[in-house]
Amino acid sequence: MAVKGLVETAINDNKIMIFSKSYCPYCKKAKALFAKEFPNETPKVIELDQQEDGTDIQNYLATKTGQRTVPNIFINKQHVGGNDDAQAAFKSGGLTKMVKA
Repeated sequence: MAVKGLVETAINDNKIMIFSKSYCPYCKKAKALFAKEFPNETPKVIELDQQEDGTDIQNYLATKTGQRTVPNIFINKQHVGGNDDAQAAFKSGGLTKMVKA
């Protein structure tokens, strides 16, 4: 399955991986959090609404993580969750630990 390979490779090859949709306000907030708080890190972002197989990718991510919504964020191959999860993890200090690991 090409979609599975694309997703798994993206997660494995990038320290911070964000599956997003370009128009999504929660995705924009999550990307802004990483840009502001971790300026030395460049997350890899795949905008699902701009991918021909974006729906298939989102369906695979739902199967993999149990999360149907975007953003769908991974750090060091570990699933973080969505924007609310990332914001909460940042406030608790957990996100910084993950990024610096």
